[in-house]
Order: sequence, then structure tokens, then C-alpha cells
Amino acid sequence: MNDEIAGRTVLVVGGAGYVGSVLVTRLLDAGAYVRVLDQLIYDNGFALAHLLDNERLTFHRGDMRDRVTFTQAASGADDVVLLASLVGDPVCKRYPELARQVNADAAERIIDTLDTLAVQRFVFTSTCSNYGIHDPASLAHEESELNPQSLYARTKIDVERYLLDRAAQMQTHASVLRIATAYGLSPRMRFDLTVSQFAWELASGRELLVYDADTWRPYCHIRDIAKAVMTLLRSAPEAVRGEVFNVGDNNQQFTKRMIVEEVQKHVPGATVEYRDGDTDPRNYRVSFDKISDRLGFHPDNSVQDYLGALTAAVQAGVFPDVHGNQRYGNYEVRHLG
Repeated sequence: MNDEIAGRTVLVVGGAGYVGSVLVTRLLDAGAYVRVLDQLIYDNGFALAHLLDNERLTFHRGDMRDRVTFTQAASGADDVVLLASLVGDPVCKRYPELARQVNADAAERIIDTLDTLAVQRFVFTSTCSNYGIHDPASLAHEESELNPQSLYARTKIDVERYLLDRAAQMQTHASVLRIATAYGLSPRMRFDLTVSQFAWELASGRELLVYDADTWRPYCHIRDIAKAVMTLLRSAPEAVRGEVFNVGDNNQQFTKRMIVEEVQKHVPGATVEYRDGDTDPRNYRVSFDKISDRLGFHPDNSVQDYLGALTAAVQAGVFPDVHGNQRYGNYEVRHLG
């Protein structure tokens, strides 16, 4: 197999998650030996069930906050991808101390151990939510001022700074990906994210309440997020070391109202109520030129195509049990004290 990733050992921390379960599949398809470290805090082990008999996959259940646990999982790995965190504003707000421990403290300890373990590449996944409020008339780029509006974004910024302050002195080639709001079908499906939530609500015949409909966000399919991670792992070390890359598509940025209008193309007559005054003030558009120009990364998926597929699946009864089901969102932590 003629692939830079084939034969490498890649540890994916959080590999049973929404993005992780998709990334693990792609790494295996590329010929990598994949290790997953995941605490399964949402009872989400089912997301890897179809892969567990692959001889190149090793699963470690454990807490990334524990130094010994991480060291055992990472020992001998060529590359480490850190996806795991308490992802999203609501779950961080519900568990603020745990969010700091996992998203910031544990991530920084992992960074401190990489050279000792002789890890060659490290990818830290951050978020475009770091831009928070940015005049949508201009595109936020990697050097733009960060303006976090949540604990989730603040923890990500703390780790970014910790890593970038050390990157030049590290033997490990470390990089940061600031990822647009995710959407897409996954073995560990989530319906608590804007695109999928709106589509499920309307395709199920429910009334949708939308706050601050004209605020902007960029969106990125989870297959393209996985592709971006793979792109970093395949890129020349000097091109990515100590660098931050926004991950998304300049043409895939929408207001909430625009998302609703796209859903309504597939669900005519759907009922929507718009209100102002939500507690989430984020409003930003982002430039994704850097990752395109420097690494040749281009997303393959669009919100428009996804919505047609998802609404058809919902209407066919593929997801009948979403409402109130903990399986489909980052609502309640089950296995992390």
C-alpha cells in the first residue's frame, strides 16, 4: 500500500467518539495500526463494534487524565491525535471543573510526555468557536484575535497556547486544527449539533424553535474533519510544525436561517418559530485558505447534500428514538468522575 500512513502506529485519544469513530476507520483503510484510548463517557463503545475484530486495531479503555494510562496507550506510537474532550458549550457548562481537568489540564500533561515517548507527530483538535464574536463582514483567519464566549472555547485556547509556546523546542512535530461546527453521519451519531438537530426536528414533524437566526457559523462534515487530520499526518513535518489550521470550507458558512431554509427544501411546510435573545452570542465567518493553499486540503462534502440524505433517513424511520435519548448527544457524562 503506497501511503505515508500505512504501517504507522497512530493513537487516537477519543477514538470512539463522533469524529473519532470515523477517523479510526479511515486510518485503518490507509493501512495504519490504530490504537484507541477512550473512557466511553457516553456509553459509546458501540461506535467501534464493527471494527473490533480488525487485527490492526487495539482498544484501551481508560481515563486520559491518568498519566500511566496514557503512557501505556501511547508507548511505541508514531503519532498521537487528541480528539477527546468534553465537547461543546452545554456539557462544559454542566461540568465546569471536569471540563477544565479533561480539556485543559490533561491535554497539557499529554503534551509534556510526547518527547519522552518519542512520538513523531501530534495533532491537537481545537475549535473555530475560539473566534466567538467576529465581524461576519470579514473572515477570521488563524492570526485573528480570539474572542471566546464559553468555557469550552477558553479551555481549547489555553491548550493551543501551551502547545504553541513549546512547539519549536519539541522533538515531536505538533499542530493545531481549529475545526468548524461538525455535521455528518457517524457510528456515534449526534443530534445535538445545529445541522443534524434542525434536520431531525423538522423531518420528524416537530416544530423547531430557532434563536438568533441570522448569526453565522462555518460547518464541516466529519468525513472532512477526518480527512484534515489525515492530511496533517501525511504532510511534510516542516509544513505543519507549530502551525494552526482552520478546518472547513469558505463556501460552507451559513446563518441558522439559511440552514432552516435548506432543510425546508426537503421538508416543505415544516413549522419554524424564530426568536431573539439566546444566551449564545457567537457570530463569525472563517477563512480556510491556509489549509487549502499550504496543504492542498479541500473538503468533499456539503451541508446541502447531507441534508437530503439525512431528512430522507429520518422520514424512513432510521432514527425514531432521538428525542430525549442520551445516546445521541453530549448531554450527561456517565463514566468520568
